Amino acid sequence: MKHKEIIRKIEQNPIIAAVRDESLLQKAIESTVSTIFLLHASIFNINRMVHAIKDSGKYAMIHIDFLEGIGRDNTAIDYICDVIEPDGIISTKNSNIKYAADRGMFTIQRFFLIDSMSYDTSVKTAHAIKPHMVEVLPGIMPRIIKRISSQLPMPVIAGGLVETKEDVLEILNSGAIATSTGSQELWQL
Repeated sequence: MKHKEIIRKIEQNPIIAAVRDESLLQKAIESTVSTIFLLHASIFNINRMVHAIKDSGKYAMIHIDFLEGIGRDNTAIDYICDVIEPDGIISTKNSNIKYAADRGMFTIQRFFLIDSMSYDTSVKTAHAIKPHMVEVLPGIMPRIIKRISSQLPMPVIAGGLVETKEDVLEILNSGAIATSTGSQELWQL
């Protein structure tokens, strides 16, 4: 199944390029990462960006909450699945994750952990929605990453504020299988 292959590839190369600007896409494609998160795109460039990533042999994940010019409803997800054809989607919205998973897409649910209530809600939501992976932000919280990784049945990615090789190592040693980062220097680790 493709979903297991995506997880396996991410485990083999635990750095994920988080691309916020199309001008950085080629650098991410040329890097050693196996997976690229598109954190900013529009209906005018998303198709080209996804296909450039996939043509390079890497996995393309679209953060649909940040996709400009397209709705964030089920019709938008249908369009993304059928026309854009990324390898998966990222979203903070439960309904988007659930619908995309029902469509057979690989899903990553993103959670912002700002306090104990958001932490508890995130754990409950992940158990109920069952995304293929979760991404927790900010990523530089090793104690929290260790705790949430032990409480969830799916793999955990940590992202946000990851700027050094030491951050990456600490995240991976805390139980996350990967880290997403916009720090271009880390894309070559």
